[in-house]
Amino acid sequence: MPTDSTISIRNGRLIDPATGFDGEADVHLAEGRVLAIGAAPPGFCPERTLDASGCLVFPGVVDLCARLREPGLEHKATIASETRAAAAAGITTLCCPPDTSPVVDTPAVAQLIQQTAARHGHARVLPAGALTRKLEGKVLAEMAALKQAGCPVLSQAGRTILSTHVARRALEYASTFGMTVFLQPLDRDLAEGGCVHEGRVSTRLGLPGIPEAAETLAVARDLALAEQTGARIHFRGLSTARALEMLAEARARGVRASADVAIHQLFLTEEDVAGLNADCHVIPPLRTRSDRDALRAALASGALAALCSDHQPHDADAKLAPFPETAPGISGLETLLPLGLRLVEEAVMDVATLIARLTLGPAEVLGQRLGRLGVGERADVCIFDPRRAWTVSPETLLSHGENSPFMGMTLRGRVIWTLLDGRIVFERTD
Repeated sequence: MPTDSTISIRNGRLIDPATGFDGEADVHLAEGRVLAIGAAPPGFCPERTLDASGCLVFPGVVDLCARLREPGLEHKATIASETRAAAAAGITTLCCPPDTSPVVDTPAVAQLIQQTAARHGHARVLPAGALTRKLEGKVLAEMAALKQAGCPVLSQAGRTILSTHVARRALEYASTFGMTVFLQPLDRDLAEGGCVHEGRVSTRLGLPGIPEAAETLAVARDLALAEQTGARIHFRGLSTARALEMLAEARARGVRASADVAIHQLFLTEEDVAGLNADCHVIPPLRTRSDRDALRAALASGALAALCSDHQPHDADAKLAPFPETAPGISGLETLLPLGLRLVEEAVMDVATLIARLTLGPAEVLGQRLGRLGVGERADVCIFDPRRAWTVSPETLLSHGENSPFMGMTLRGRVIWTLLDGRIVFERTD
């Protein structure tokens, strides 16, 4: 692995959401930090110079939700394979949910994940700590110990706390430690047995549906509890326009809540399920075109704080059963940036806004000083060529998960270099 301690990145278009800078400027790195922007300091002689002509230079992407499958499901993927794919995708920091095996409800498991990622050295992994022991929703986890072990947030992954009393106590306890709680807004009783959005397409196909109310009911409860307790909550993966309205109303009252959206929800709708492609089986389900358009507008305006991959790699067998019986989830690391660029091409937002939602926005949700490229900041850098076209295929993906509905699609935009703490952790040679 390259170990250059001094690097100059020249001739690129630098975009730094934290400072608002957007223009051509050289970036000089030393000892894992940004040393200077523009002219190099007197006497600075870089060990390596990267020519970023025609490329965008911006902070490394921060992904709020990526399942790495290790520990416990290594037949699907490993920390090594998925952080390597992340580096190829310009992602330098990943937050992984706690639904591993064993669950991330002890400092030992949290430290194991971080140590394994550090050993491979491709990307920084920040595990979300479990909100309750074994994610069973009954007994609170040792939140202080998990925070001390490096968990920046707490989460139930995709599992709901059924007891409102326990949910309230969990938020109160998390608030005392200043920890944000990630919540998946899904009422399990209403969603039980469903695999697609409840609507016209589900009726036509005869598939069990998940109604909009399964999301909005959960959002209403969690917003009420956040308002009552003063806790900081973050909704992981909103999918409906009504939920966005509820979030905006609560935030206007001062409720400390934010949300993100998965990239596939901005391109796919319930109509894409019509062919019964199991790669379109996701939770929350693909919703209507009007929901998709509302999510796009909310991301552009900042009502949604972050855009994430919601990466869930699966082995081939997991997608071979009849549609309702297949495992939900999309392998999304390596299509995150190129699909994001398509939002720019479709005039949904400008490129600086896109970069902000992929870097500074998610970093602030995590409470981490990442997603910045000012002088003195950590040298996590993505150098991205927006002109380069490529086709999504098993041969062009590094992730062990090939479960993508975008397989076979030609996309524009390819990462050329990724740097983590000033080290080149990915370099494209093709």
